[in-house]
Amino acid sequence: MDVEKLRRLLDAVRQGDATVEDALERLRQLPYEDLGYARLDLHRALRNAMPEVVLCEGKTTQQAVAILKRLWQHHDRILGTRVSPGMAESILEEIPAARYEPVSRLVMLVKGTPPSLPGASSFALIVTGGTADMPVAEEAAQTLEFLGSRVQRAYDVGVAGIHRLFDQLEIIQQAAVVISVAGMEGALTSVVGGLVSCPVIGVPTSVGYGASFNGLAALLSMLNSCAAGVSVVNIDNGFGAAVVAHRVLQAGTPVHQPKEQV
Repeated sequence: MDVEKLRRLLDAVRQGDATVEDALERLRQLPYEDLGYARLDLHRALRNAMPEVVLCEGKTTQQAVAILKRLWQHHDRILGTRVSPGMAESILEEIPAARYEPVSRLVMLVKGTPPSLPGASSFALIVTGGTADMPVAEEAAQTLEFLGSRVQRAYDVGVAGIHRLFDQLEIIQQAAVVISVAGMEGALTSVVGGLVSCPVIGVPTSVGYGASFNGLAALLSMLNSCAAGVSVVNIDNGFGAAVVAHRVLQAGTPVHQPKEQV
C-alpha cells in the first residue's frame, strides 16, 4: 500500500465507488502480512517514501518468488537485490512484468512510466576504481534510477592512472553527491573527497588479491580517509549507497562555496 494506492482507495470511498467496509478490508492487512517465513511490510512507502525492496540473496527461489508476487499485488514499484541468474529465470517465468539486470543482479517491477527528469536537475555521479567494480557500481546507479534520481557514470578512473580521474574533473565537481566505488586499497574515495564540496559516499568492494581481505582493506582505508565530507557504507553495498545519495538529492541542491568578491 503506497501513497498513490491509498489516495485512490480514499477517493473511491468518497465518490461512492467503494464502501467503507471495502476500504477497511483493504486496510486490515496493514501494517504487515505474515507468510510464515516472512512478514511483508505493506506500508513502508507511507512511512519513508521508499518503494519496497527485497534482498533475494539467502532466500530460496520459492521464497523470493512468493514474496515478490505478493508484494506486486500491493505495490506499483518493487526492487529485488542480489538476484542470481537462476533465481531470476524463475522470477521472470512467474512474474512476466519483471525485468532482470544481470550486471547489477537487480530485478525491477514497475507499473506505469516514471516521470522524466529535466536535464538540468541535480545528479549523483558514480565513479569506480576499475572495471571489476562495475557490478557494485551498477547496483548503485540502477537503484538510483529506479528511485527516480538522475545519474551520471565515470568508470575505471582509479589512482593507478589518476590522469583518467582528472579528465572527469568537470563532471565530478558538478555532481550533487558522488558515490566512489573501489576495491584494492580503496584510495579513490579519499582522492575524490579532496576534489569536491559535495558529500562523497565510499563503497569498498571485495575486488582485490589476498591482503585485500575481500574488501576489508578498502573499507578500513575509506573509514580512515583524511578527506572531509566522506561517509562509508558496507563492503559491496551499492544499494545502501544509492539510498543515501537519493536522500541527499531529495533534500535539495547542496550549497557550494561562493565565489570570492573582488
